[in-house]
Amino acid sequence: MGLDVYALRSPEEPLTEEDVLAFDQANIELCGGIFSGDGGSFRGKVYDMLILDITEVSLYQQWIPPETVREMADALHRVDREEFDRTAPEQYRYEKFNQYTIEQLCRFFDVCVARGLGLAGDW
Repeated sequence: MGLDVYALRSPEEPLTEEDVLAFDQANIELCGGIFSGDGGSFRGKVYDMLILDITEVSLYQQWIPPETVREMADALHRVDREEFDRTAPEQYRYEKFNQYTIEQLCRFFDVCVARGLGLAGDW
């Protein structure tokens, strides 16, 4: 099952032009899907297990509120990136996840936190 994750103001309210610009200016490099990968979205299926392991929150949800997104961002920032490269489980080395991946996820979540955004999953 695929999953695209979109940052939104609320389940009914899309991003503003300023929100999209903030994501563009952050130069985030995360895997995109057919419909995701630009302006506040990414292919969630690729990162779900990693994010679940780090934050204890699955991306497979219809709506993740801004408060939870903030907690997820905090958990991502607590990852020792160099230690992650040395000790990451085999599954993450296979996916080629490394400290750069963690940095890119932090950038995405930081924009969400700064702008008070939640996340919507579409699968």
